Amino acid sequence: MTSSTQIPLDTWIKTTWDRFITLSSQPEYQQGKFYYDNGWMRIEMSPIGSAHSQDNSILSTLIILYATFHNIRIKELTNCSFRKTGEKEIQPDISFYIGDGMSFPPHNNAPINLDQISPPNLVVEIGSSSFLDDVGRKRLLYENLGIQEYWVVNVSERQILAFTVHNQGSTQIRTSQVLPQLEINWIEEALNRSQTEDDGTIARWFITLFNSEL
Repeated sequence: MTSSTQIPLDTWIKTTWDRFITLSSQPEYQQGKFYYDNGWMRIEMSPIGSAHSQDNSILSTLIILYATFHNIRIKELTNCSFRKTGEKEIQPDISFYIGDGMSFPPHNNAPINLDQISPPNLVVEIGSSSFLDDVGRKRLLYENLGIQEYWVVNVSERQILAFTVHNQGSTQIRTSQVLPQLEINWIEEALNRSQTEDDGTIARWFITLFNSEL
């Protein structure tokens, strides 16, 4: 078995698809996140702290609340792997299928096969130690996969870089396109409020905020 000390972590290394698949099935990497992009692999094994976990939870809650109150169909997946066999694999922190025509992912423990089902509409990465890669190479990977919208949370600054993706390129936005009229600064304010307020208080504030916009 290959020891984890022999594989550089949290960086892109050149390898084959077959070796990537072998490593991703090793027990020592069960808690890892895996990415693959045409001959290059990245394994993330950094511990997940409170800041990362809280931001993940707040974003997840508010996105679902927004979709619920605006009657938008949505399906969330947490740490789910998406695979385009032999070419690409991603494992974002959270991802969402959105809209009336969304593909409904199969209910099993295999990576979602992007040769058979469309990629999610929205992908979110919570960037602490991985932030520079999240806005760099991973963003290019998501662009090439045809993700419609991509958000990166800068945990240390409690800021969000949001991008709409088109023609294998991306443009920064401050209003979501897949969740119409959802302002990114609302989510940033929620992240700041989370330093001193509990999740229920933030959710009630958020409901009041976007109800006033209807």
